[in-house]
Amino acid sequence: MSKINVKICCIGSKVEADLAIKYGASSLGLVGNMPSGPGVIDDVLIKDIARHTPSHISTFLLTSNTNAEDIIEHHKKTNTTTIQIVDALHKRAYNQIRNELPNVKLVQVIHVIDDTSISEAIDISQFVDTILLDSGNPNLNVKILGGTGKVHNWDLSKQIVEQVNIPVYLAGGLNASNVRKAIDYVQPSGVDLCSGVRTNGELDETKLADFFEAVRGKNSTQP
Repeated sequence: MSKINVKICCIGSKVEADLAIKYGASSLGLVGNMPSGPGVIDDVLIKDIARHTPSHISTFLLTSNTNAEDIIEHHKKTNTTTIQIVDALHKRAYNQIRNELPNVKLVQVIHVIDDTSISEAIDISQFVDTILLDSGNPNLNVKILGGTGKVHNWDLSKQIVEQVNIPVYLAGGLNASNVRKAIDYVQPSGVDLCSGVRTNGELDETKLADFFEAVRGKNSTQP
């Protein structure tokens, strides 16, 4: 299998960005305003970290906006290489975003809940560059749009990977003890995590090292 891309999310400073890159992150997740979940930072800091990040590393703006116009304006405040849309996009107006931001990659999060998540991923895959499978639930009164630290049904994720023709990232409850099993079973293009490499909310260098060793197939254990 080809090299697995690793996105470290909830980056909160340039120091954390540098640390994640040091251990092998190919992408950094920068969390904008959310209804719930960890890692939220303001747009000024997102822009500062994105500007600081080397050009070969992707920077993801996580946005909970659901209208194309709002997402475009949010991105213009941050200038990341990629937009990660964590909720359903109104009227699926992906082309409107592409026309306005032609050089920006689009990632749509699919919160894997049941079989309908499979058809949703297949349908949306024609509009975006990457699908990211996570364990949130946008149907709750207070939407959970990521950062749960919980594993979802990998059987569903595996089916999505098998049925879409674009890269798929796997998120949700990944850590050094289960990431190799997840990679081997689901076969994603990349993995994404936040809490699995943190201690008391801070990026943990030891956990980062262990995680990347596990991704490479070394020192990993079965859950």
